[in-house]
Amino acid sequence: MWRAADRLRLAAGGSGDEPPVTVPRDPAREAARRELSRRMYHENDPGLFQRALNAFWDWLDRLLGAAASATPGGTAGLVAVVLFVVAVLAALWWRLGTPSRRPASSAAVLFDERPRSAAEHRATSEAHAAQGHWNQAVQERMRAIVRSLEERALLDVRPGRTADEAAAEAGRVLPAHTGRLRTAARAFDDVTYGGRRAGEQAYDRLAALDHDLERTRPALAGSTTGPARDARRGAAE
Repeated sequence: MWRAADRLRLAAGGSGDEPPVTVPRDPAREAARRELSRRMYHENDPGLFQRALNAFWDWLDRLLGAAASATPGGTAGLVAVVLFVVAVLAALWWRLGTPSRRPASSAAVLFDERPRSAAEHRATSEAHAAQGHWNQAVQERMRAIVRSLEERALLDVRPGRTADEAAAEAGRVLPAHTGRLRTAARAFDDVTYGGRRAGEQAYDRLAALDHDLERTRPALAGSTTGPARDARRGAAE
């Protein structure tokens, strides 16, 4: 800085040994600007990234200061509000899962172009389960359930059917399992297009449903149970 001052005196017309002379304000300001713009005075200046980072932290500090002054309880109140918002967002993320990149209007189609039997889907699901690949195991088990119902002629073979459609149609002929079928369809949609991760329990529920459906007789249209038929007969008499 002493060197810079000497240069300024020389630029103003003086020498290093003589007393400084009075220089008008504007020429002195211009001489100082030219001198201080020299590269030697800026060798240790922070870089562009550091200046941007410093500006960001200054802005954040002003923002938090303003928020703390406007929040009841000051800084402690602001911290409590921030923690509450983070907790709400974490709960929503855990409940809804990762947002799907696929449009919300699209639904998960059950089968691909290559048809396979229920036994093949079932074997594939068990192989995935043995390796801990629960997403694939859930998908294949749901396909096994629907293909088995098609093979039993309880569902029509229809390409492009979604898991929700299959669950709704199967629930009409197997009403005792309507709720479990809908839950299975939801699990299939969640892991296929919802970005959720399935676990062993989800797979076990679908495997148990598959096993129970194999032993369930359909409720055919027009069929009635014995007590209901006897009650109607008694009313008619």
